[in-house]
Amino acid sequence: MKIAVYPGTFDPMTFGHLDIIERASKLFDKVIIGVLHNSAKTPLFSVEERVNILKKATSGISNVEVRAFEGLSVEFARECHANVIVRGLRLITDFEYEMQMAQTNRKLAPDVDTTFLFTSMQYSYLSSTTVKEVASFGGDISEFVPDFIAKEIFLKLEQNK
Repeated sequence: MKIAVYPGTFDPMTFGHLDIIERASKLFDKVIIGVLHNSAKTPLFSVEERVNILKKATSGISNVEVRAFEGLSVEFARECHANVIVRGLRLITDFEYEMQMAQTNRKLAPDVDTTFLFTSMQYSYLSSTTVKEVASFGGDISEFVPDFIAKEIFLKLEQNK
């Protein structure tokens, strides 16, 4: 069985993330989305909220599972018995950083490979940071995230005022 992990912060999950998840689910028998808990960052949503959002967004994809994790992606991959880490690339500017991470991960865990999937063209500009910024100014984010996530973002921003 080919198991892949797709690690990330997903704060919030966007249509770009969903694009990568859907495509990865067709390439691997099982895809485990790893929602990173990074104590150095202060995300808009808690790790539990992000896990729940991703579970809801991917509920129609039978071979996708969502879990929270802390630490290194390669260690998470090993815990999941995965031999592949999936990473999404939006623009060429993502490539240098991601290539460095893939090479470091390969050094740490030679049995775990990295697969890059380019985000579909219509989402190549999209980032979670952009979504949060547009939403913070009351902008329309309906083309960036599913409706239920947009509602959660605006609710969270209102609570944080």
